[in-house]
Amino acid sequence: MSSATAFDVLVIGAGPAGAAAAIAAARGGATVKVFDKAPYGRDKVCGDGLTPRAVGALNELKIDLDLGGEHGAHRIDGLRMIAGKKVRELPWPTTTRFPPNGAVWPRRRLDAALIDAATDAGAEVTWETEALPVLEGDRVTGVKANGETYTAGLVVVATGAPGQVARMLGAERIEGEPFGLAIRTYAESPRHLDRHLEACLTLRDEQGTAVPGYGWMFPAGDGTVNIGVGALSTMKNFKKLNLNTLLDAYRSIVEPSWQIGPNLERPRAWRLPMSTRKRHGPGWVAIGDAAGLVNPMNGEGIDYGLESGMLAAELFLADPTSAPAKYDGLIGERFDSFLRTGRRFSFLIGHPLILRSGLRLAVGTDAIATITLGVMGNLVDSETPGAAGRVLSTADKALAIADPVLRRTRAHP
Repeated sequence: MSSATAFDVLVIGAGPAGAAAAIAAARGGATVKVFDKAPYGRDKVCGDGLTPRAVGALNELKIDLDLGGEHGAHRIDGLRMIAGKKVRELPWPTTTRFPPNGAVWPRRRLDAALIDAATDAGAEVTWETEALPVLEGDRVTGVKANGETYTAGLVVVATGAPGQVARMLGAERIEGEPFGLAIRTYAESPRHLDRHLEACLTLRDEQGTAVPGYGWMFPAGDGTVNIGVGALSTMKNFKKLNLNTLLDAYRSIVEPSWQIGPNLERPRAWRLPMSTRKRHGPGWVAIGDAAGLVNPMNGEGIDYGLESGMLAAELFLADPTSAPAKYDGLIGERFDSFLRTGRRFSFLIGHPLILRSGLRLAVGTDAIATITLGVMGNLVDSETPGAAGRVLSTADKALAIADPVLRRTRAHP
């Protein structure tokens, strides 16, 4: 029987969250190995939009966005929000914590830049390999992959939406909590150099029912735009919602103004987890989407994935024994209140009448639209509350009272 190969940190998943953990751990002197089921250079279905928060995390990781370069990211200076006939265009706010710009960077290039940085830092990466945690009682001691066993002081779960690893660790989505579905494709457009993300907040299904979600046009700066739509599970008849039809309907709305050409690839859909039963245990932590760190109000999670990956690595380097519990506590302090408010809000806008009124209000004035911008840009947490955070804190108290009623009257997905 062969002996297990030992590392300090093992990472399951080579997306942004897993790569961020690997970069931070390897640069800190830890021995790191990363496993991913996909081949190197794989594409990940995503909107490709990076908030200022995500750009800030990439800067912290010393990732060169190469803004304007042939294979780099395209700079984004603000958000254009559309609700019916109302259009409001706002720049990203200038803060001491986040840079004043976002970006669009197709995931094939973003993920490659991140995992390349991890290997440059000394991490080993094994592609096209499924890795599953090894459990001794309730403790994760390593992973098993390709018939070999690897041990580590910390296993980082960065597997995205829940799957077999989550089931093994009890880190599945909380039944009854909302989740999202989204679909996107690419098309050529003469407006590919536009400096704003565009979000249409008023979507309707085939029956004309308001859809809690939004449609987006994200200019990639390379001759193409990422066009997509997303919806929350709290809407009536969610199970019957046809994402391809919804995307076609949205496409017909934006086609004249964006002058978009035919789809460059078949539209692809993905699931957006927004909760998890557990995000840590003895010897392991879940980060990014695997930890349910997705903003229910915009479906964005790349920034949270980068931040949670770095935090997990930093805590392990400081004290391997206490890292999982400290990680869970710090993530909870930073994000749980905001994400809980978002989940409660998703039940509220699952009611069509409330949704229609709320969306008109969301962009009705500059002051309220600025709050919407903060929420849509993931610029709110316990460390950076601002006006949007104060409004959400007040709203959360009201939503807490209404939550039981909203859940009872929700549309069961």
